[in-house]
Amino acid sequence: GEGRVLVVDGGASLRRALLGGNLGAAAARNGWAGVVIDGCVRDVAELAACAVGIRALASMPLPTERQAPGQRDVAVQVQGVWVRPGDWLYADEDGMVVSAERLG
Repeated sequence: GEGRVLVVDGGASLRRALLGGNLGAAAARNGWAGVVIDGCVRDVAELAACAVGIRALASMPLPTERQAPGQRDVAVQVQGVWVRPGDWLYADEDGMVVSAERLG
């Protein structure tokens, strides 16, 4: 992770969780600063205890269905906002900002 943020395009689906406690803990161990899911997460209490910032649309107890592997280093759209490789993401309890350049 090296302090980066993983952005997952889940197509805004609310049907199944794309991230749970085990993957959240792995993200923290591997040095990710954050994970943004355009979809759902589960194991919310476990994710809250992880030393990584996690943002998602909702929680859903059903786990993901494993399908084809994803792509990396591609632009994705999250709730109508494009996030491109190299963008800077800033988040707090009130929301998230995406910038092509580092702010501040």
